[in-house]
Amino acid sequence: MSAKQPETETGQQPSPQLLAVEVLIVSGRSGSGKTSVLNILEDLGYYVIDNMPLSLLPAAAEKLTADGDIKKLALGVDIRTLQADSSNFKSIYEQLLTAYGVNNVKILYVTAQEPVLVARFAATRRVHPLMAMSSYDVKNLPSAIKKETETLQSIASNADITIDTSSLNIHQLKELVREYIGADNQITVNLLSFGFKFGVPIDADFVFDVRILPNPHWNPELRVKTGRDIEVAEFFSEFSEVDEMQQDIYQFLNRWLPEFLHNNRHTVTVAIGCTGGKHRSVFITEKLYARLSQSLPSELKAMIKHREKLHWGH
Repeated sequence: MSAKQPETETGQQPSPQLLAVEVLIVSGRSGSGKTSVLNILEDLGYYVIDNMPLSLLPAAAEKLTADGDIKKLALGVDIRTLQADSSNFKSIYEQLLTAYGVNNVKILYVTAQEPVLVARFAATRRVHPLMAMSSYDVKNLPSAIKKETETLQSIASNADITIDTSSLNIHQLKELVREYIGADNQITVNLLSFGFKFGVPIDADFVFDVRILPNPHWNPELRVKTGRDIEVAEFFSEFSEVDEMQQDIYQFLNRWLPEFLHNNRHTVTVAIGCTGGKHRSVFITEKLYARLSQSLPSELKAMIKHREKLHWGH
């Protein structure tokens, strides 16, 4: 039995292709954190459009989602958008509902308490947008905040999600946005072998030095091989400390990498280094990749790279 397709408020059914698209309208009071929310959504895989005239939003959304590559769209709407375009928000909103379905179009409204907004404007020395617009007769910041709140009421009253950022830091805001939209935190774990003689990777979060392990480089027959070759693996199998080192690093990473899921990270780089980045570091990194790919939570995706690969032939 197939699920019934959601109908729009007009009773029409969106096309199956558009039913796969999520549209999130993001609006809010100036200084409340709307731009931060849009940045967070972009990190979570949304295609973000900010401050586009209202009348152009439906056509722009259709253009971007027509080929099926963009599945998550975030549209930023604020007081400047409303002022620059006389289009009625309710009409534009209903057009999006008709195109994508009532279950796929949501409004996220960002706000903050007035004293907090005043303090934020004072701290950044920014001018409230309405105070820079001649069409609005506002003389000071409190009156601009009040007028903006009234102007945005048509959006705020239709909001599916309202976030008050008064007491939130950026990490708490990101966690709250992710919770509201049902997005899982995804982290890429980059396992990187390297050679110390070429420099330590500047973006490494963890660096493990395996230069204390036996070095196949001093065996003429193994010198031309790499840590990927069976002959090198057989060489290392004769030394218990190699397996002990790999086991200790694995246990550490397997225990602590999942903790980054609570730290709003998108990537973690683990660098394994030996002298030239050809034998020991490559062997250990390959072993770690094989094990961590199986044991880490699904939200953590392990990737492997051998930085000095171009030097292996020398």
